[in-house]
This record gives sequence, structure tokens and C-alpha cells, in this order.
Amino acid sequence: MPTRTQRAPARRRVRSREPAWTRLSDEELLQKRFCDLRLTLRHTEIDSHIRQIRRDLKRRGILFAPHVWLSEEWFSPDGVPGIAIAFYMAHPRLMRLERKMMDEVEGGNANWLTRIMRHEFAHALDNAYRIRRRKEWRETFGDPERRYPNVYRPRPASRDFVLHLGHWYAQSHPTEDWAETFAVWMQPKARWRRDYQGWPALEKLEYVDRLIGELSGTLPHVMNRSLIEPIGKNKTTLAEHYRRKRARYDFDTPDAYDLRLKRVFGKYHKGRRRVRASTFVRQSRPELERWLMRRSRLYPYLVHHVLRTVIQRCRELDLVLDTSKHEAKRALLGVLERILIDILRRDRERYTL
Repeated sequence: MPTRTQRAPARRRVRSREPAWTRLSDEELLQKRFCDLRLTLRHTEIDSHIRQIRRDLKRRGILFAPHVWLSEEWFSPDGVPGIAIAFYMAHPRLMRLERKMMDEVEGGNANWLTRIMRHEFAHALDNAYRIRRRKEWRETFGDPERRYPNVYRPRPASRDFVLHLGHWYAQSHPTEDWAETFAVWMQPKARWRRDYQGWPALEKLEYVDRLIGELSGTLPHVMNRSLIEPIGKNKTTLAEHYRRKRARYDFDTPDAYDLRLKRVFGKYHKGRRRVRASTFVRQSRPELERWLMRRSRLYPYLVHHVLRTVIQRCRELDLVLDTSKHEAKRALLGVLERILIDILRRDRERYTL
């Protein structure tokens, strides 16, 4: 046994070597296939986050820990009690690339990550315990067999649904209503009771509270560990992935919203001095972006993209400001929200499906 003066040498902490692709330029990295990255969730920040949420469920008596794997996007497959996690969460280098390509990292901060994980855990819990088959669940949330709509009409002022991820996701389908309600329920009880006091949505939260009490201490019915679209078998390049992802937010046609813009702005005429509409929108852009993202938690890339396109279209149409700036800004916000909602109807983010 070593004495005080003969202590055993301390073990050196072995630092794992970073993969070679972390040193590539963005252009070089985009040419890599997903399967070549050899990604894993072990020893990542999200790994510890997953363990924390599992502990939160265990404290509530839920004997279920969904399996997780990496895929192109966030989602929880129907019938599988597990969660696919967006590939970029596996490494900071990929998160930087995601931010460059999409202007934002979905789940890139602790608060946003918690919201997404709670939402997806709700879907996995539903699959594990076949919760949607319960009569009271159907009476509370609706028919889970209803087809996912290509179009849904959100009602921003509705108090029948909780507000969690933004984009009014709870209104799109009964299973999304369940997932959003469960995610809010995961907050301290005092908080959701206070926040939803007087809302019809409070009855849904109270149902979830009773339901989890019934499930406490029981084993799940479905235990399969299937991996759907795992990143390790995906031969798509990152460049192709981002090309498809960015294309989802394109307008159907450049002139799709011309009539709405012409109702907000006037036509340029020689000899009349007016502020160009494109200049007005560009100058108002920071305020418009803050308002849109704060009000609806809209995806930043989508907001930036819509504003860029509107500025370009105002320039091409030769539109000018012919009302007060206050009136024009208010009317323009209505047009921007209409465009954003139309795009969201066409393609909701995959993690909500």
C-alpha cells in the first residue's frame, strides 16, 4: 500500500479523438453520406438530457423508458415505443452546419430540447401503452384514426388546446393534441394549473394527470425496439438532405401572394415621391421577425425565407408605401402570417407526425 510520500500516479484522462470529418470545411462535409459519419449518442449532451427525462418519468411511477436512435429528423414512428433524434444533435460540428444551412438548430438550446423531448416521449408512451385505444382518451382528444390532414386551419385565439411547441400543433390532429398536452403536464402541476386556469384545455391536463396515475407501476404492452430510418444505414449525402429540407419552404409560385401585397402597398408612378415597399419591409424586418417568432414560435428559417421573398417580390412589382407606416406594418403582418400558415399547412415539421 503506498505511503503518503509514495502515492500511485494519477490516471490520465483519455480524451476521445474527434472524427476526421469534424475538420472538414462545410463544402467538404456536405458531400459526406450519413452512414459514413458513424454517429452515436453516447457521451453527448443529449444523452444526459434523455436520462434526465427518463428519471422524471420514473419519479411519476412510469415503468417505461423509450429507446432512442439517430435519424435525419425528429419523429416518433406510429406503433413503435421509441424516438428518432435529429442527427445533428450528436455533435457540435453538425449543429453548426445545421445553423448555417437552416438559420436555426431545432432543439439547439436546453429549453427547446426539453420541449421537443417531452412531446416525443408522449408519442412513445402512447405507443407503449396503447393509450389512444381508451374510450376516455378518445372522448377527450378525438378520433386517433383520423387521417393527418394536408391542410389544417389553426385558430390562434383558441383556448381548447395547450400552447407548447408553437405553430398551434395541438390543433392539427388528436394525437398531436395528446402529445402537446402531455408535454405541458410534465411541468410542475402548480404551473399548468395556474397557466391554464379558466381554459377548456385544463380538462385535458387533468385527464392526463388521472391517466398517468392509472399507468403508474404498470408495465407497457408494446416492447419492440425497432429502429425506423436509422442514420447508420442512410446513404444520402448531407448536401442532398439540406437541398430537400430547404426546398420544403419554397413558395408554390413567386406571384402567389401578389394580390395580398397590392392591397397593402400601392403602385409606383413617376413624379410621385414614395418610399419603396421593398425598402420599408427591409427596414422593418428586425421588428417583424421578432414579432412573428415571439407570437407563434415560428421556425426562424421559415420567417427569414418569407421576408426575403416578400422584399424581392415588392421590388419586382414596383410597389410603394402609400399609407402610414403604422397601418402598412399592421396590414403586412397579416399577410406574412397568412403566407407562413399556408406553408406550414403544406409541410408540418416531421417531429409532430
